[in-house]
Amino acid sequence: MADPAGKQRRIAIIGSGFSGLCLAIQLKKAGIDSFTIYEKSDRLGGTWRENTYPGAACDVPSMLYCFSFEQKTDWSRLWSPQAEIHAYMEHCARTYDIEPHIRFNTEIAAARYDATDAVWRLRTAGGEEVVADVLVSAVGQLNRPAIPAIPGLDRFRGAAFHSAQWDHSYDIAGKRVAVVGNAASAIQFIPEIATAARHVFIFQRTPNWMLPRGDRAYTEREHQMLADHPWLARLSRWWIWLMLEIRFPMIRNNRLAQWWVRRAAEQYLLEGIADARLRATLRPNYPLGGKRILISDDYYRTLERDNVDLVTRGIERITESALITCDGVAYPVDAVILATGFHTTAFLAPMRIEGLEGRVLESEWANGARAYRGVAVAGFPNLFLMYGPNTNLGHNSIIFMIECQTRYILGAIRTLIRRDLASLDVRRQVMDAADARIQRQLARTVWAATEASWYKTETGRITNNWSGSTARYWWLTRWFDAARYHQRRQQAVQRDARGDALSSGRAA
Repeated sequence: MADPAGKQRRIAIIGSGFSGLCLAIQLKKAGIDSFTIYEKSDRLGGTWRENTYPGAACDVPSMLYCFSFEQKTDWSRLWSPQAEIHAYMEHCARTYDIEPHIRFNTEIAAARYDATDAVWRLRTAGGEEVVADVLVSAVGQLNRPAIPAIPGLDRFRGAAFHSAQWDHSYDIAGKRVAVVGNAASAIQFIPEIATAARHVFIFQRTPNWMLPRGDRAYTEREHQMLADHPWLARLSRWWIWLMLEIRFPMIRNNRLAQWWVRRAAEQYLLEGIADARLRATLRPNYPLGGKRILISDDYYRTLERDNVDLVTRGIERITESALITCDGVAYPVDAVILATGFHTTAFLAPMRIEGLEGRVLESEWANGARAYRGVAVAGFPNLFLMYGPNTNLGHNSIIFMIECQTRYILGAIRTLIRRDLASLDVRRQVMDAADARIQRQLARTVWAATEASWYKTETGRITNNWSGSTARYWWLTRWFDAARYHQRRQQAVQRDARGDALSSGRAA
């Protein structure tokens, strides 16, 4: 699709995870190939490239954790493992010929909007300047590992690494291992390492609500049926989406939904842990869904192993060879694995993004990140975010949200081309009004009733999660609402440029 002047918009996409890949594919399908994906690593994949710890897998069923337009029917298991997800992403890039558009080993350090020329000027970590008409951030929310400020961590002489930066050269066999954290990543790799390690100490700060995964391998007969009848795969996809979607009332504190899911979680805890004192230690005191609900078939069984101990006392410091808890007890270990999550509320950091009149995005978001539909920020023309503020979910697949954002952003790019526009900038009053509505809705959720989580800032503002159902988000992003944006025409840019040239000439 060309613009009236026969020139496509230059589009820069930062990140080659699911978001960047989805947008690139849909641009290509729309006949827009003037895009480049800037990837800091040497391979595509984002989160699914980086998280290679033992047992890494998705917590959304396989049939729903793939693109609707590229349905995979031969998943090995009901819940897809990391390597298979990453291979699927590489398959998509090859199938839609996206790889020639990716610049690997190219990290974007900063971007500045040049209002005179209506372009984004990007600076790579290597100092190169890149010019683009449209800038899309597809870096996501879970890409910067959070390293806790535990005194003495830097002096520890054993192996120490974050679960998202797993050291596969380190042999766990026969070692005493400390795992700091017990959330989504930890419950996947702890059962894997516990079978080989001499002893595993799990340092738990807060217990988590947990449900059984119910994982198993697909049978050959199932694979054959899905291959012969693609409609069965589509039906399975939408059935899984519906079953997850009906959990949303639980997020809104619906009493019946809360009782129903809590009853299942309590029963799973009762059946999984025989020791009453250990069960009490594992029972959360916050509303179900207030933090991410974890799913596992083997974590509870692992906690009852003789070589596994759950430690609930806080860590005071780390010595050269041990972790010391606040009651003075020392836990000698050979390795420390940090399962401490990610920096989730800073979003585009550490990139410096500068918009109109020198506005810096980090400063604009000093009181918490916000964006219209989670996609656009007032004062930052032609900047679009994917998996941005208030678009994370606590009950369904993020792939669904990514496809919604892709459709919306593609609509914006088409609007730029068809109307011969230089820029689109969401109106501030529109963004502020939408944000106020979202925050009012979020105030009635279990997330607001939970003291602290990675969904919210230290001040308590919920910046990560969407306030409604995925169906609601689909409805709001089904078309690009151009009337809510300031629209600057190409002719205006050219006229302003001529005026600046004349003014400069007179001054000379």
